[in-house]
This record gives sequence, structure tokens and C-alpha cells, in this order.
Amino acid sequence: MNRSLTFVSKKLGEIGLLPKALTCFVFGALSTLAMPPFDAWWLLGLTIPVLLLLIEGQSLGRSFFLGWLFGFGYFLVVLHWIGVAFLVNAATDLWMMPFAVGGLSAAMAVYWGIGAAFTRLLVVRGFPLIFAMPICFSITEYLRGILFSGFPWAVPGLAVDGMGGVSQLAYLVGMNGLTFLILLWALTPLLFLQGRQRIALVIFLTLPLAWGWGEWRLVQNPTQYVGGVNLRIVQPNLSQDDKWRNDHAREIFEKLLALSAEPSKTGNPITHVIWPESIVPFLIDESPEGLARVAQMLGPEKILLAGAVRRSSPSSDADYFTSVLVIDGKAKVLGHYDKSHLVPGGEYLPLAWALEPLGFRRVVNMPDSFRAGLGAESIAVPGAGFAGIQICYEAIFPSEAVDSKHRPDWLVNVTNDGWFGKSTGPYQHLAQLRLRTIEQGLAAARSANTGISAVFDPFGRALFQSEIDVEGGFDSPMPKSIAAGLYAKFGDYVLLMMSLVWFLFGWYFRKSHVLLG
Repeated sequence: MNRSLTFVSKKLGEIGLLPKALTCFVFGALSTLAMPPFDAWWLLGLTIPVLLLLIEGQSLGRSFFLGWLFGFGYFLVVLHWIGVAFLVNAATDLWMMPFAVGGLSAAMAVYWGIGAAFTRLLVVRGFPLIFAMPICFSITEYLRGILFSGFPWAVPGLAVDGMGGVSQLAYLVGMNGLTFLILLWALTPLLFLQGRQRIALVIFLTLPLAWGWGEWRLVQNPTQYVGGVNLRIVQPNLSQDDKWRNDHAREIFEKLLALSAEPSKTGNPITHVIWPESIVPFLIDESPEGLARVAQMLGPEKILLAGAVRRSSPSSDADYFTSVLVIDGKAKVLGHYDKSHLVPGGEYLPLAWALEPLGFRRVVNMPDSFRAGLGAESIAVPGAGFAGIQICYEAIFPSEAVDSKHRPDWLVNVTNDGWFGKSTGPYQHLAQLRLRTIEQGLAAARSANTGISAVFDPFGRALFQSEIDVEGGFDSPMPKSIAAGLYAKFGDYVLLMMSLVWFLFGWYFRKSHVLLG
């Protein structure tokens, strides 16, 4: 096998840069099938080794270029759903689509180029590939999630969504730690073909062990529930064409009230109602009539968590926020959470001073850009403890999932996702919330305008999960959360420690020909 791999490596080394570049792009695009909803995680055991074979013997500059092309193919496909948002108002927005999707994909691919270049640098200096590659790529993926506002969408660690019990490792190492492990497992076919069967077998066997441990953990921990708390998740299924039209405001509001007031489908009285992101078509906290209608619907026993736009004051120069309001049956707004991680190009326009003169604008039509809130915050919800609110894509940031000073009792994610139709985007968005529940050991409820709405227990099990483009009010008891685990306590320091330990092992074995060859 080693001789065959040497032949393959030699042939790959002989082909020109253009065929190598095309191969990297294609195999990067193919890697997207490892993500939800396809969940072909095992494909990474083919695509990652091909990338490493192609950068073998290359200069650092070429290694960066090939790694960037691999990443560009990956992100261009995995982020294609962003382009669907520009079809909503195609007459004015469609021309921006290639700049938004292509530009973002090119920028995200830079991290993969850096990972490839640093992997090549360490290998050239005698560092074994088995140690160099997982460290370099997992660290650059971690940086992708925090630098320049961060965008950790579809990191390799998300592939665990299709790996059964393996996802339970998120409780210990988090999504970024899972990226490290998945990249390590993806290397084993290459190591085996290189004749390093012993180390390949040892690493590969950790996969079924992790899988088995996760399944055992699920069996040993059946879902438990909070007594007396029953949720109504409202999914109105409003099209984006209708959602922002003033003449549809009353119709939308009446639909929300009607779906919320339907009799319980489980026989248990509903105690808490959740509406999706920015779904209320007017400033409800400034509308006595609107609050009175909500109070009439709620009655004395229910609480509403409403996704709504609010402003800092009723004046023309007020700041606007994407928020969740907590409203009781007395028409009183008990509290609010303001979204702190805004969507670039949607809720604000980055580099507006340079882009607006060129015709670029925000997709969301508001009088001004939204303002960011203060950050993760646990909000008191009568009858249900404290909720950690995540609005829209805030759910993709593991380091910002909860208030570090006040751990919540559960998570609430409200989102629209109607911008993205029936693309892969809503499925990947949901999978990332599911990982947050396992990482934090917290149950979560999700209300999405057009779907996918869901309720997860703290082990990532879906107690219910809606379809896309289905209207309804969905009922579920509230799962009980569990104690914080290793990741919830230490965050991404776990990844940094894993990388440091692996680096020290690699340093020790860098001259070994017995263990690593």
C-alpha cells in the first residue's frame, strides 16, 4: 500500500498547478456533503487526504493557494443558501448575490489556506502530519469563529450531527474540539495507506469507542421534564414578501394570536408561548391596543416571549433593536433581550461608507441599521426560571451561547429563516443549536417563522421538530437541563489544551520512525 501511495503522490506531484487547483476546488465542494442535511461525514476521510496529498512537496505559497481553493469550493457550496435571501426582492437585490456569496466564501477560505500553509510548514520541519494537520486546521477554524465579528458556520465539527452518539462529545470538548477530532479521524485512511497501520488503527478505534460512549450516555439519561411548564411554539409560516408589508400587519398579528390561542394539543395547559424573530409587524411595546390583545390571549396564567423590533425611545432618532420581549397577561412588558450579534448585510452594512455609494444596501428594510445589544444575558421568565436568549444566528457562536456570569435554566432561539427557503441553511442552523444544547447541558426551545421549529433536551434529542413551510402551533413539555460539563465550564480553552498536548506529543515523536514513520 505504501508503494501504491508513493506512486499516486508522485503522479499528483507531476501534474500542473491548474489541474491541482481544479481538484482542490472540486474536492472542497464535495466535502459539503458531510454537513447537514446530507450527513455523509465519512466523505471527509477521502477529501481531506486528497488535499494533503496535493500540498505535499509544494511551497508555502502554493500550499496556501491550494488550501484556499479547497476552502473556496467548500464555502461556495455550503453557503449557497445565503443567495436565496437576494431572491426575495430580486428586482433590487439580485445583483448583490454573487458579491455576497462569493465574497464571503473567498474570505472564509483564507482560514483554510492558512491552515494548509502552516501544516506544510510544520511537516517540512519534521513535524509528523498526524500531529500538524489537526492542530493547524482546528485552530484556524476556531479563529474563523471569533475574528472580524466571526462566522463559525459549517465548521468540520458540525459533521457530528450525522454521527449518532459521537455528538455527545460536545459536552466535553465543544464544537471546536470536535473539529479537531474529526480532522484526526479523517487522516486515518492516509496514514493506513502510508504504511502506518499501527497509529492509524489506534486513532480509528477511538471513533467507535466515542460513538459507543455517546450512545451509552443517551441510554443512561432519559429525558426529564420541568413540572408544570408547557410550551407553545408558534410557526406562522409567513412569506418574506408579506412579512414587511404594512397592509398585512393586522392579518399577521391576528394569525399570531389565533395560533397562540388554540387549545392544547397534549391536554396539558399551555404556560409559555414563543413567537419567532421580529415577527410582530409593529412596535408592540408601544401599542396599548396590541398589548391588550396579547393580554386577552394570554389570560392570567400564560407568558409570551415575542420576537419583535423595539426602539430605545419613541423618537425619530431612536436606536432600533431586534429583540425578544417577555409579556405577561396584564399587558406588561416584564423584560427584554436585544440581539448583540447582528447579521452583516442584513441588519447592518459593514463598511457602509464605502459600499453605499456603490449601491449596496441592507437586505432588511428599516429606517436605519439596527443597534447591537450588550451581549449574552439571562432573562427572567416567570414560571420558567431564567432563559438564555439567542436571536437568529447567535445560536452558531458557542463562546457566546450563555451569560458567563449567570447560567440560564434553558435556551430560547427565535429566528426567521424564511429568507432561505427550503435550502440547506435552515437544517444547518438547527444542527448548530442542537450542538449548543449538548455543549451547555441546557434544554432549548426554537421558534422559526417558516421552520424548522424544535424543542431539544440537554442531550440534543428533539422532542419535536417541525417541517419547513408548515403553519402551526406546536406543543411540548419543557425538558429539564443538567449540570454544566467540561466545555460549559472552560469553553474553548479545552481546544487550546488539546492542541497544546497534541503539539507536545508531536514534538516528542518528530524524529520517530517506529511510531509514525
